[in-house]
Amino acid sequence: MGRFQKKVCIVTGAAQGIGLATVRRLAAEGARVFALDIADAPEHIPSVEWMHCDVTSVDQWESTINSIESLAGPPKVLINNAGGVGSYDELASISLDDWDRVIELNQRSVFLGMRTTLPSMLEGGEGSIVNVSSMWGIIGTSGVAAYQASKGAVTMMTKNAAATYANRGIRVNSVHPGFIWTPMTEAQDADISQGLIDKTPMARAGLGNEVAAGIAFLASEDASFITGVQLLIDGGFTTI
Repeated sequence: MGRFQKKVCIVTGAAQGIGLATVRRLAAEGARVFALDIADAPEHIPSVEWMHCDVTSVDQWESTINSIESLAGPPKVLINNAGGVGSYDELASISLDDWDRVIELNQRSVFLGMRTTLPSMLEGGEGSIVNVSSMWGIIGTSGVAAYQASKGAVTMMTKNAAATYANRGIRVNSVHPGFIWTPMTEAQDADISQGLIDKTPMARAGLGNEVAAGIAFLASEDASFITGVQLLIDGGFTTI
C-alpha cells in the first residue's frame, strides 16, 4: 500500500517537468491526483484527473477546489509547483510588465493555492502543503531580480504558513531545486545551462523524478514531524 493511498492530492503546473514527475510519483503511491495546468493533459495516468486551471486567477482556483471537493472530498495534499517563469534582467533594467508577469505566476499562484485550499484542510484538521521554490529562493545571484524576489517570497510564505498552522494539523514545507532538466530549461541558452552544470558539484543537471521524490517525502507521513523546512535538491550547488 502506498503512502498516499486514497488521499486527494493537488499538483499545479502538472503538465510537464517537475509537476508531471510529481503527478506520476503520487499516483504510483496510491493517491487520487487532481493535476492542474492551463495546458492539456499530456498523457493518461490511472487515478489522475486533469483539470484546466489558471493558478493566477482567484475565480478559477475557487471553482476548481469546489469541483474537486464535490468529486472526491477535501484535499489532503497540495503541491504548489506552477511557476518557474523567469527573467534574466536586473533590478535597474527590468520592465514593470516583466516584473509583474514573474511575480504573478511564481508568487501569487502559491498564495492563492494555499489561501483557497487551507480552509478545507483546517476544517478536517490535517493537510500537507509543499511549495516549489528554488535554490535562488535561498541564496543570491546576479540578475534574475524578479525570479529571486518571487522565489524568496515563496520561501517565506512557506515559513509563515508553517508557523501559523502547525498546531492545527497542517504541515507546510518548501523544495528548492537547483538546475533541473525540464522542457523549460532545455529551451534556454545552452551556455547558461552548461554554466550552471559546471558550478554544480555533482557535475550534472538534476532530473524531475529526483525532485518529485523529495516532494513526495515532505508531503507524506514519513515527514510527520517536519514543517517549515527548505529541502535543497541542487546537486550540492549551494555548498560552494
